[in-house]
Amino acid sequence: MKPKVVITGMGTVNPLSLNVEETWHIAASGKSGIGQITHFEPDQHATKFAGEVKEFDPESRFGKKTARHMDRFVQFAVAATEEALQDANLNITDSNRDRIGVIIGTGIGGVNTLEKQAATLRKSGPKRVSPFMVPMMLPDTAAGQVAINFGARGPNLCITSACASSTNALGEAAEIIRRGSADMVIAGGAEAAITPVTIAAFANMGALSSRNDDPTSACRPFDRDRDGFVAGEGAAILLLESEKHALDRGVRIYAEVAGYGLSNDAYHITAPASDAASAVICMHLAIRSSNLKLTEIDYINAHGTSTPLNDKTETLAIKKVFGNHAYEIPISSTKSMHGHLLGAAGALEAIMCVKSLIHGIIPPTINQFTSDPDCDLDYVANKSRELSANAIMSNSFGFGGHNASLIFTKYKTNNLSPTNAWST
Repeated sequence: MKPKVVITGMGTVNPLSLNVEETWHIAASGKSGIGQITHFEPDQHATKFAGEVKEFDPESRFGKKTARHMDRFVQFAVAATEEALQDANLNITDSNRDRIGVIIGTGIGGVNTLEKQAATLRKSGPKRVSPFMVPMMLPDTAAGQVAINFGARGPNLCITSACASSTNALGEAAEIIRRGSADMVIAGGAEAAITPVTIAAFANMGALSSRNDDPTSACRPFDRDRDGFVAGEGAAILLLESEKHALDRGVRIYAEVAGYGLSNDAYHITAPASDAASAVICMHLAIRSSNLKLTEIDYINAHGTSTPLNDKTETLAIKKVFGNHAYEIPISSTKSMHGHLLGAAGALEAIMCVKSLIHGIIPPTINQFTSDPDCDLDYVANKSRELSANAIMSNSFGFGGHNASLIFTKYKTNNLSPTNAWST
């Protein structure tokens, strides 16, 4: 039997809140964190709204000099990691640092730094470009900075697989622990791509919603009148740990990472394959690795981007995997509230899944106004629902055809060692 991997700590910075507990409360209440863009003047843009992180003060957290040399996505990653480590009651010391890894996914990385330095080059010439630009913009900088800030010397990776990045990060972190290369892995994702060029590019390719008159209702996953996703930013970090190590530490165990699957459409650089064949493979692999039956999946946290193609294709994939049982499984997309955090989306949604297991509540898909005949499953419309789930699947699908699915289950003790560990 493969070793169990459990979750013992969580942290986040996102458009709903700057911590896990408040994020969960707001999501369960069905409130939106979407609003007018304030990071730049959006008047000339087709889309003028996004899910921005609010009231985040990097200078007070890191000091003015340090903050200036960290891209926003790295600031988010470090802040979320700090909360996760505190939540897990983990102090990283010389006695454990070599067995603690870091895997942080990002879809775009330090695009904010790149845009600002490109503008500096055009305005002031090459000598004014910052020597910190390259390390600030590299996608792997978040994983590197987290290791430096907290002293983790174990396996260290950045995974970039578009919107599946942090789901892959969590899945690969679990595999690293199972094969014995680390006892614990700080895993998740970070993104800060609400920038002039990025928003313009997504809008020009027809990917973003353009409901500028009502941003809070713009993200409408599975609704007939959905017109694109809403960009979000932030970070979500989970501490993954071998069951034995968590029990030896005597810490609270939130849930188990029970299954992981990944695949690729091999079809198109942005559009999902219309037959959903590879998404089906991905979900089947996750279920198979969890040793669960199809009927034991109690809830699906959908990728649910609010784009016409994704939501239709994901619905088809779920039907192909679960058959008639698909109509009995509640499904929701929390992107309807916090927007699409791109490479960090899967990790934030993983936190939603874990909190759902703990509290027996399914967060809703808000902005469900008009039914779509192509999206005819149970999307937990507009209001959260009580359900004592034992197993939850979370899907992430990204540009380039990347697909990743995770399965989280309530933790059941194996009686491996000390009995002072407890689950919530």
